[in-house]
Amino acid sequence: MRAVEFQEYGGPEVLRLVTAPAPEPGPGQVSIDVAYTGVNFADLKARSEGYRVPALPYVPGVEVSGRVRALGAGVTDLTVGQEVMALTEGGAYAEVTVTEAATVFPVPSGLDLRTAATLPAVLPTAYALVHTVGRLQPGESVLVQGAAGGIGTAVGQLARAAGAGAVYGVVSSAAKAAHAKDHGYDEVFVGAFQERVREATGGRGADLVLDPVGGDTLRAGLASLAVFGRLVSFGNASGAEPWSVGQPELYPRGVSVSGFSILTLAGTAPDVLRRLSEQAFAKAADGTVTLPVTAEFPLAEAARAHRLMGGRSSTGKLLLRVTD
Repeated sequence: MRAVEFQEYGGPEVLRLVTAPAPEPGPGQVSIDVAYTGVNFADLKARSEGYRVPALPYVPGVEVSGRVRALGAGVTDLTVGQEVMALTEGGAYAEVTVTEAATVFPVPSGLDLRTAATLPAVLPTAYALVHTVGRLQPGESVLVQGAAGGIGTAVGQLARAAGAGAVYGVVSSAAKAAHAKDHGYDEVFVGAFQERVREATGGRGADLVLDPVGGDTLRAGLASLAVFGRLVSFGNASGAEPWSVGQPELYPRGVSVSGFSILTLAGTAPDVLRRLSEQAFAKAADGTVTLPVTAEFPLAEAARAHRLMGGRSSTGKLLLRVTD
């Protein structure tokens, strides 16, 4: 099979198209003939700094759509040839990938494989941020960092459908602001946001802040919370040192901080992840959420996809087309 791997850490240029043996599923696993692979920021962090990379060489990629190729021992609820989408622990930049059966899902009726590839990592994360971890209530306001990315695009729509009183986003350019406003956001701030959030909410602050950046941005988000507000950290795109909060930040306004990682949850609580994912995918099947594919590249051009995402100019979802 063809696959894209890196043998050292670095920029997009370290990604190489190689030929490798197709992997076989072990007990409780499924192999998939990949049609499309989603490109995620986690892939860029794996390539540049070894995020969740057990050893080199490494084939990145954590979400795919395609057809079941083979079933490992004990897997009985899927069939060979069935159209599926899946969350993987890596290995998705390839014509064949293997993953645990617990994170493989039939493609919902009415969705094609191209659309399905946008969902496995992004939509359950967005659903958890709004409903499960963020616990957004009708009438509350939410502030979302990275509002024009894949997760941000889904969050805006889910928050609106959940009855949010106001949905605010933070982006890095005017073009991204326009994209976010088309996907559920009332107001979008370019760059600095803390004072503007206070102004937009009449000095009250946001009830829920969602942060994938960390560092100073997380601190500014924490300071933007309303009384009894919640902040959910779901990434550290800034690469800042691990943060901590305590009495000085939490006590004055009774705020709380929590975290979420879909890849970690897949390892620690796969049954919980499966229930969460099924709830999330239903929102795509019924039309509540749409994730626009704004760029698609052949597998051999994975480096171009990484340059686009790493340049902070992309919106929506990026895909690799693996097989037709």
